[in-house]
Amino acid sequence: MLQHLVSTEEYECLRDMVGRHHNHSLSPGQCCAMAVQRIQAPVEDVWSVVRRFDKPQSYKNFIRSCSMMGDGTVGSTREVRVVSGLPAEHSTERLEILDEDFHVLSFRVVGGDHRLKNYRSFTTLHRIGDAEEKGGTMVIESYVVDVPEGNSPDDTCAFVDTIVKCNLQSLAQNSESLHRTRGIGSLDVRT
Repeated sequence: MLQHLVSTEEYECLRDMVGRHHNHSLSPGQCCAMAVQRIQAPVEDVWSVVRRFDKPQSYKNFIRSCSMMGDGTVGSTREVRVVSGLPAEHSTERLEILDEDFHVLSFRVVGGDHRLKNYRSFTTLHRIGDAEEKGGTMVIESYVVDVPEGNSPDDTCAFVDTIVKCNLQSLAQNSESLHRTRGIGSLDVRT
């Protein structure tokens, strides 16, 4: 899947991490997909936004508010309220992975009034570009979810992909703005 989204050189650099976090075994009735976003900001700036399990609304525009249960470490849960217009009001999510060294975050949906059952998301951040100038970031987000009754895998992925891609675009805008605000300078991120 990823080979179609990145260059051959980038894929070779990412292969191990992708194999560890983004290759999913599907049970019958499940689907999965992956999205990639290039961001013109250092990994550290992007990670400072992504790692905040208690503040998903900082870049996920479909989330209105978040209440945290726990201290933000693995096992903590959050109750998110979504904006009106979506086919849900709230979702309960548990933090599964928070790897500060390798910039990996994963969460699982454990409740809510929506149709995304057994949803699990994996987000990894990867340094790209010139490491001496802090480079840019490639964000890879993949997910696995049950296909709701009455829907096809394609319909389910189309719906989830729309949300994931909007979130990643917002993450890019927010991270690049944060980077500019910190005054670190411009980046040469090759696309």
